[in-house]
Amino acid sequence: MPADDAMDGGAQPSGPPEPPGDGGAEQEGAASPPHGHGLGPGERDAGEGPPAADVKRSQPLFIHAGSRRPEELRASSLPCIPNPFPELCSPSNSPILSSPPAGQGPPRDGASHVVKVFGEDGACRSLAAAAATTARQLCETLAQRAQALHDHSWALVELHQHLALERCLEDHESVVEVQGAWPPGADSRFVFRKNFAKYELFKSNGSLFPEVMVSGCLEANKSMAHSELIQNFLNSGSCPEVQGFLHLREAGRKVWKRFYFSLRRSGLYYSTKGTSKDPWHLQYFADLTESNIYYVTQGKKHYGTPTEFGFCIKPCKVRSGTKGLKLLCSDDEQSRACWMAAFRLFKYGMQLYRNYQQAQARLSQPPWIGPTPLRSVSDNALVAMDFSGCTGRVLENPGEALTAALEEAQAWRKKTTHRYSLPAACQSSPLSAAIHRTQPWFHGRLSREDTQRLIGRQGLVDGVFLVRESQRNPKGFVLSLCHLQKVKHYLILPSEEEGRLYFTMDDGQTRFADLIQLVEFHQINRGILPCKLRHYCTCVAL
Repeated sequence: MPADDAMDGGAQPSGPPEPPGDGGAEQEGAASPPHGHGLGPGERDAGEGPPAADVKRSQPLFIHAGSRRPEELRASSLPCIPNPFPELCSPSNSPILSSPPAGQGPPRDGASHVVKVFGEDGACRSLAAAAATTARQLCETLAQRAQALHDHSWALVELHQHLALERCLEDHESVVEVQGAWPPGADSRFVFRKNFAKYELFKSNGSLFPEVMVSGCLEANKSMAHSELIQNFLNSGSCPEVQGFLHLREAGRKVWKRFYFSLRRSGLYYSTKGTSKDPWHLQYFADLTESNIYYVTQGKKHYGTPTEFGFCIKPCKVRSGTKGLKLLCSDDEQSRACWMAAFRLFKYGMQLYRNYQQAQARLSQPPWIGPTPLRSVSDNALVAMDFSGCTGRVLENPGEALTAALEEAQAWRKKTTHRYSLPAACQSSPLSAAIHRTQPWFHGRLSREDTQRLIGRQGLVDGVFLVRESQRNPKGFVLSLCHLQKVKHYLILPSEEEGRLYFTMDDGQTRFADLIQLVEFHQINRGILPCKLRHYCTCVAL
């Protein structure tokens, strides 16, 4: 049972609703769906007075009509059809109860809802989901049906195409509740894809929170470890402050101005006088508890952002249109990543860390497909071995271990694999020349711009890579790798020596029989690359 549902199990008050305010009943009702005795649109409590004149008829858009509450079944045995005469009887006294249309009220617990999810190739799959279905549960179902690898990097992305906004749903969020907040007829959708940066903030990554942007509450510019910084973010008692310059678009105008922002537990502020943090110079900007944070995908085209590193604070009550959107823009990707990570930590706090712990625990469980591994081996458990004699021995001397590693690397460059010993007819076969096309990390003829866009969508994490065909060299390939939140491209050239074909990235110093061998080598050894290959970009078919 989610934490949000546990807090909302009581009955609704029978009196008239309070007027909406800063922290009134409107905020609580929009944050979580009703449970138990909650009333949907078209229903009223007996003590609310005469019915409203403009009663909206139900529209069966997404919800199946076959699933009904037990109290509804006791109220009437008539079929669930719209009331043709709403003006003659009160909706609360009517024996005919119907489900509210999508986008007009919170979902019912017992109802079955249709959720449409798109893949990155544009294919769509419809799934029946209960009101309590979370984004993690839906991702696990999609990954299992697509026979994809079982890991926690799969994500459900909320995409608003008309606003050029997107965000990754957290694992605990209700998919039906998010879909119910969309306006009817909008082009909003869910996209199922990888997001390797989902829980990167809980790992030892000093570049995610630069020291210049984070300061402690008691001591300004206090230097601390990454784990201590994350713990202070989760601790409401001693919360660090995130600060830095951001470009702000003025309301009702297309002019962008640069202000010094400060993110505190009470909200987001900007200074009206340089970098001053005096209370009379700080202007309140937004409250994160009532808003969602989105990436701006095409900022220069839609909003005229000064850079491509824009993001948006969208209040939950804003359904459509650009009115109410708070547009911001960073100078670089590192600054935007820091702000986005801080927003997530400030809004969800310990719930976000629990999601990460649950994801790590699921990784230790057996996968859906394939045999269960006998044991797991980490880098710390590996030791240097010498197998030159009859039996292997452990190299305890660091100097001897380094010498053995250098000799092995030199032997790797000179040795020929068993593929080279095959006849020339087998080496030139179409299967041997195109074996890399079966790999999930190979993306064919992909342009440089589309490559950077794909890697950016799946997370600018060190080691994210893909292999594609070169557009400038017809016979060559390109290894695109993300390092320090930037995408770098390395040319792979084929070469032939004594009738044997090999591939290289360093003018023949290190040779590989095919692209699979090249990728597998750099997943273990860095080689000429700035980091090892960790995560490959992939697009599964739904």
